Amino acid sequence: MSEQRESWQQSPRRPRQQSSGAGGGRSRKPGRAYRRPEKDPVRILAFEVLRAVDERDAYANLVLPPLLRKAREQGGFDGRDAALATELVYGTLRRQGTYDAVLAACIDRPLREVDPPVLDVLSLGAHQLLGTRIPPHAAVSASVELARVVLGDGRAKFVNAVLRRVAARGLDEWLAEVAPPYEDDPEEHLSVVHSHPRWVVSALWDSLGGGRAGIEDLLEADNERPEVTLVARPGRAEAAEVLESLPEDTLPGRWSPYAVRLSEGGEPGALDLVREGRVGVQDEGSQLVALALANAPLDGPDARWLDGCAGPGGKAALLAGLAARRGAVLLAAEKQPHRAGLVARALDGNPGPYQVIAADGTRPPWRPGSFDRVLVDVPCTGLGALRRRPEARWRRRPEDLDGFAPLQRELLRTALDSVRPGGVVGYATCSPHLAETRAVVDDVLKRYGDAELLDARPLLPGVPALGEGPDVQLWPHLHGTDAMYLALLRRTA
Repeated sequence: MSEQRESWQQSPRRPRQQSSGAGGGRSRKPGRAYRRPEKDPVRILAFEVLRAVDERDAYANLVLPPLLRKAREQGGFDGRDAALATELVYGTLRRQGTYDAVLAACIDRPLREVDPPVLDVLSLGAHQLLGTRIPPHAAVSASVELARVVLGDGRAKFVNAVLRRVAARGLDEWLAEVAPPYEDDPEEHLSVVHSHPRWVVSALWDSLGGGRAGIEDLLEADNERPEVTLVARPGRAEAAEVLESLPEDTLPGRWSPYAVRLSEGGEPGALDLVREGRVGVQDEGSQLVALALANAPLDGPDARWLDGCAGPGGKAALLAGLAARRGAVLLAAEKQPHRAGLVARALDGNPGPYQVIAADGTRPPWRPGSFDRVLVDVPCTGLGALRRRPEARWRRRPEDLDGFAPLQRELLRTALDSVRPGGVVGYATCSPHLAETRAVVDDVLKRYGDAELLDARPLLPGVPALGEGPDVQLWPHLHGTDAMYLALLRRTA
């Protein structure tokens, strides 16, 4: 068992490779009538999403919605089918580490030697067996039929044999076998049980602090399906208006006055308010970051605002509406032209003046000291959004931090250059990793000199558990938001 666990820890899956699609050929005894496999559109769609994630580094939240729309348009695919497909995709991706450990115990060779398409079918089957209420016989049967369709009859037999071994035990029994005891190795235990890479467990624990209960609550929250949160864009819609137009089980936001929590199973893309651009899809933590910057106290005028890393446009749209109410103008800058186009689309219809440009925030075309308020939501590992992008936990590596660190520091330094004395900069990132949050802010403050930290906590009224400050770290298990970080800095000279 120890040899199997060691091979899973070191290299659970083979490097990505192009799949040849169906194969394996038919394998049947002479004289037996061949039965064609039954095509299950739900599981085939889920398999296609997993292959896109594996082969093309795609994100499920970008691949799945258009496939669901296409399936509905072609007919025979209802809301229950869409819900099951969504659960299969996201449940499998979130629990991939746990399922890899279980599958490694059921296969007589390292997982890296199993073809990726076969492993995807096995993972989908493992999730149905260990993570849903689908009866075991139905989960195995459906997975074998899927394997026959997408892999061929030969490899379907392998799938059948492995999943029957998986089905012999429940999840708790498997975890007792494949996870080391907490007392022997706490981080590895949490890694296997809660399906996060060990280095991510360690990083989150360092940032969160505290004992076992808090980190387990956080890791479990990362594995839960997040609510869909809308934002009523100021000047274009009001939260009360949005609530009145939606089903009764739709709720106001917990913390943001512009937030609306969509009822479970609701599809934001189908709402007229969303299609018209009056309402956007935006996590409440992201809204709070923009609101805190907009409400930070200033010395002097308040007429020119900058979003220096504006793509894809959620925070920029909220800031533009808030700026318009005060007679201020927002400049939204985004380095990548195609993402700048997304920003322009999000701001289209804003009631006040604004401008969108494609510009590198580390080499800005504007003059130093041009702005009163500046937001930089910097590129990062995205470890704060693992609920929405569960595959990111398996893609990121500790060495990725070395690539982001210089860019994050330069963007913050340039933002401080861009704001006038007395103006405020908001440094935000969707990662709680200390190397991307406090380490960046502390380092830039030491080198820059002419800036001071503001206490951001009073600017998030009613939000509990914000820590000792002056910066703010939000958490999925404490606030129901992505793990957004915010530091507010005032230029002093």
